[in-house]
Amino acid sequence: MSKPRLSFGLWYSLRNPAQWARPYPELYAQTLRQIAWAETIGYDDVWLTEHHFCEDGHAPSILPLCAAVAARTTRIRIGTSVLLLPLYHPVRVAEDAATIDILSNGRFELGVGVGYRPQEFKGLGLRPQDRGARMDEGLEIIRALWRGETVDYHGQHFQIEGAKLAPMPVQTPPPLWIGGFAPASAKRAARIGDGYLGTGEMGDLLKVYREERARLGHAGPGRAIGGHFWLVVSKNPAQTLANLGPHVLYQIEMYNKWLGEAGQALFPAVESPAQLVAMGILQILTPPAAIDAIAAYVAATGIERYYTWTVPPGYPEGKMDEHLQLFAEEVMPAFR
Repeated sequence: MSKPRLSFGLWYSLRNPAQWARPYPELYAQTLRQIAWAETIGYDDVWLTEHHFCEDGHAPSILPLCAAVAARTTRIRIGTSVLLLPLYHPVRVAEDAATIDILSNGRFELGVGVGYRPQEFKGLGLRPQDRGARMDEGLEIIRALWRGETVDYHGQHFQIEGAKLAPMPVQTPPPLWIGGFAPASAKRAARIGDGYLGTGEMGDLLKVYREERARLGHAGPGRAIGGHFWLVVSKNPAQTLANLGPHVLYQIEMYNKWLGEAGQALFPAVESPAQLVAMGILQILTPPAAIDAIAAYVAATGIERYYTWTVPPGYPEGKMDEHLQLFAEEVMPAFR
């Protein structure tokens, strides 16, 4: 049976935990080097994610990073997964996204989410309970600006008079993805987005997404779904687990803490790297097994864009090159 066709991407958070800390200029330079190299071995897109006020330096400002990627690459598509749109003024997001699209000659994709950490809103003088309304208003404004309209907008959160985007993006318009872990995000993606960005099995959320599309008269294929599970390809899985395990465990523990505080627990509690594997949260597989795992994931979710959490927090980018090359050479061709 032939395998589904997929595009393959890399996902970065640029976390720098104290126990493995490096100078930030070194971390950022090595990340940009790896992205430029990954383009040469066949990866299709790169996704950058943001959070704010994190002790481990999780990337807080990803649009400048996207511009840096654009300057160092020629083919790979560049996306945000996700930009926390309610934290921003939408006119500036529309302008910055258009600028990155110009710098990249039409390779930018804007993925947005509502956010879930109260401190990120409070630290910027915003109310967490306003995030859904700010998201909806922001999306409406960005869409209108990207259509070339002169925008007069009088909403609950944004008051705009005579805004018109110039210069316009190369794409007409850039793809707009909606991401999130809650039913409201899945519905918003079905209603407004060009695609839905999720993580893991996404079972109930995909059901909500597709039901909402059907309710709106958009049944059947037509909007893309992007997703991932934490997969590392290795010819020596036991050794790779020993090397990577503590770093992946750190990442899972941090997301469990954040999402648990928001009432959106994503993973069960884990105490060791071995548990990550036993519970299926982390899969370290040989190339043939990885092909089967991705094919099964596509069959379960219908994704068209597969991306991977590229570098576990604190793990040197150079040490991941071997796994990324193995994935590109022995896994990706099965889905081309």
